[in-house]
Amino acid sequence: MRVTTIDIPGVLLLEPTVLRDHRGFFAETYQVQRYRDAGLAESFVQDNLSRSVRGTLRGLHFQEPHAQGKLIMALEGSVYDVVVDIRVGSPTFGRWYGLELSDGNLRQIYVPPGCAHGFCVTSETAIFLYKCTDYYSPRHERGVLWNDPALAISWPISDPILSAKDRQYPPLAAMKDELPSYRAASNAGLKSR
Repeated sequence: MRVTTIDIPGVLLLEPTVLRDHRGFFAETYQVQRYRDAGLAESFVQDNLSRSVRGTLRGLHFQEPHAQGKLIMALEGSVYDVVVDIRVGSPTFGRWYGLELSDGNLRQIYVPPGCAHGFCVTSETAIFLYKCTDYYSPRHERGVLWNDPALAISWPISDPILSAKDRQYPPLAAMKDELPSYRAASNAGLKSR
């Protein structure tokens, strides 16, 4: 497995080893000890699965309190995945990182607690899986406006399919009292492998 640190503290790009042959492929998508050795020692308590059609944008979501770390991958299709650092006091506050996750590349991204997350489906459909470090808490669910001009995220779509909730989230600047505080991530000092 190859692990790359991203310039947002705590965010990791994980590329599992994929064994391919004429039958297809095999990949180990999670193994506690291997992921601990890679610097991801968090315990996961919940798995979530979603299926969405092309043009669907889900996000930018977070929970506060009960922040969730998320280990994310696309099982089928492709998505443009985005992580936004919204942790007050973080050296990268307001910075975002985006990448393609697909059934072709099998890459994973780890989103640390306190960051907002969203994705846009770029294939006909996509099946998306993420492991969470805390339980879903509807009462603590929050979100940042997907097209906040101050963030200037380069989404691959201009008119996405959105839920009513995602359409009405405020921009980041209007949320100062609802945002998580930065705590140095345990994996922030990892070297790329």
